[in-house]
Amino acid sequence: MDGTTATLFQFVLRRALQAIPLLLGVVVVNFVIIHLAPGNPIDILVGDFPAPPEYVARLSRDFGLDRPLWEQLFLYFGRLVQGDLGFSFANRQPVLGVILDRLPATLLLSGTALVLAAVLGVALGVLSSRRPYSILDNFTSVLSLVGFSMPVFWLGQLLIMGFALELRWFPAQGMVSLRADPSGWGRMLSIAAHLILPALALSVRFLALNSRISRASMLEILRQEYIVTARAKGLSEGRIVYIHALRNSMLPIVTVIGFNFGFLLAGSALVETVFAWPGIGRLLYDSITSRDYPVIMGIFLAVCAGIIIVNLLTDIAYAYLDPRVKL
Repeated sequence: MDGTTATLFQFVLRRALQAIPLLLGVVVVNFVIIHLAPGNPIDILVGDFPAPPEYVARLSRDFGLDRPLWEQLFLYFGRLVQGDLGFSFANRQPVLGVILDRLPATLLLSGTALVLAAVLGVALGVLSSRRPYSILDNFTSVLSLVGFSMPVFWLGQLLIMGFALELRWFPAQGMVSLRADPSGWGRMLSIAAHLILPALALSVRFLALNSRISRASMLEILRQEYIVTARAKGLSEGRIVYIHALRNSMLPIVTVIGFNFGFLLAGSALVETVFAWPGIGRLLYDSITSRDYPVIMGIFLAVCAGIIIVNLLTDIAYAYLDPRVKL
């Protein structure tokens, strides 16, 4: 193992150890808040019809809800150590399986939105920085302000009304058409068509933010002495901007992209509900309405772990882009 690999391993190990108390705190806070919230999952399981007290008591005993709160918490910790996230009240199957079934859809939606926001946001920022205070720059600034101010659920409704109901260019809801070929290119094309509107709705806010940050970063970089020297040597403007300036301007963008990941996951809950996208966000909404405590806690734990991993990757990418940063 060379020096760079050893340093990277030590950094990952150190961050993993630091994440343990954070995850424990998240588990405790989520457990207490969810169990103290109004409502009882047994009422959802029983339904609207009156049930015998013996049946209600048996359900409470089967799901461990008749025990004191502190005892339920310790039992939950014991199951977590064994990799068991619990049993879903509503789905009647292990929580881990329920989350893993919905995870690919959320990763596809969030990943597509993240790529759109990063690529298009940086492109708009670079174009604006090359002609500051021009018509293009002012137009981009207005679009960024409007995009950043729009609530994601409202934008989703606008996209559905405009592009799905009126123009009929894209499907309004779901992930795949029932008429699509269950295998092959037909299914992939159907998923891509269903993905466009929710990914666009989820990415607009972060696209606007990335555009403003990349513009400010590029303007600062283009004023540096080494850029002036490169121009004096006769290098083309395109080479100066896209080879020398762009990489150095990416440092704040990388930080923002990692920071945005958590907000993307939070925003996906609204987007998936509006577009009926079968991901973790929609699962969280359904679990809250049905008081499915184990699934809610499992989702929060998975999201927290995902944010920690993305922040770790962001720090590694930052150190790669800026050799002055040490892991």
